[in-house]
Amino acid sequence: MKRKVTLKQIAKELDVSISTVSKALRNSVEISDDTKQKVQAFAKLYNYRPNNIALSLKNRKTNTIGIIIPEIVHHFFSKVIRGVELVANQRGYNVIVGLSNESFSKEVINMQMLANGSIDGFILSISKETLQLQDYHHFDETISQGMPIVMFDRVVNEIECDKVVIDDFQGAKSAVDHLIAKGARNIALITTRDYVSVGKLRTQGYMESLMNHQIDPKSELILKLDDSKNYEEDLDALEQEIRPLFESNDKIDALFAVNELYALSAMKVAKSFGYQIPEDIQVVGFTDGVLSKHASPSMSTVSQHGQEMGEKAAHLLIDRLENEEDEEHYQTVIIPADLVERESTK
Repeated sequence: MKRKVTLKQIAKELDVSISTVSKALRNSVEISDDTKQKVQAFAKLYNYRPNNIALSLKNRKTNTIGIIIPEIVHHFFSKVIRGVELVANQRGYNVIVGLSNESFSKEVINMQMLANGSIDGFILSISKETLQLQDYHHFDETISQGMPIVMFDRVVNEIECDKVVIDDFQGAKSAVDHLIAKGARNIALITTRDYVSVGKLRTQGYMESLMNHQIDPKSELILKLDDSKNYEEDLDALEQEIRPLFESNDKIDALFAVNELYALSAMKVAKSFGYQIPEDIQVVGFTDGVLSKHASPSMSTVSQHGQEMGEKAAHLLIDRLENEEDEEHYQTVIIPADLVERESTK
């Protein structure tokens, strides 16, 4: 069986642009007969079939950017959208928002609908189900058809595209360093399954901080939650998952959680066991959303700088859309994470 090729691969083999290949396959009068024959023969030889994603390519510019986010209620994603819109509007672009709702199939459908002539490129954060399945064909197909993608927050190394991420590793390390500086030694961690890249990096930052301070990590102090569950709709279930951590470890003096919801739920569970915060247990979360500011006590947290992330992602995408060169050089922009100290730490 002959291997399946993409527009990008045909263009590389024949030393022409992706746009030339696309036009040649559509018998465009803009392309010479000789080039059309070569492209069509090559495509036939390798059984090329056009995908139904990103077929609009760059032949009809819409001056519109598509954003695909995993969830709409998360404060972080709303800040990213604000940043994207701010830059896009300044540079003459509109924004369409799609919601994957953490679903692989919805992510694919959103991209298919928006790529069919509605937008010029994507800014997206990968759904949890896509990360779990490790199926990234829809990203590869979109890029190979000439439509650029910028990933933010949840990204994967397997896809060659521009990316914008927070320094999750360093942010988590700084948070745990802070707890240790405040006297904590038995620091619990509430994290995610390893398939979610941000949870993995934040867990690594936690481990690095402990080891740098000659504190042995204890497996019984690490709780990995199945974040494919919709805990936002069932906070009681989340609290029930967290309770055994406190039931089996009565010497916990601090806790770091890889997101805001886990941290706030842990604070509530700790209070139910009679702990005072921060006197008995100090808590640091991650995100710095509205809930962190209005928690009681207010919660120390690592800021993700969502608006800055959105602004940078928009600049990267629009720069690529307005650069006509076929030369591909992708950037990964790492935004520093800052610790915001509030009342949940000493």
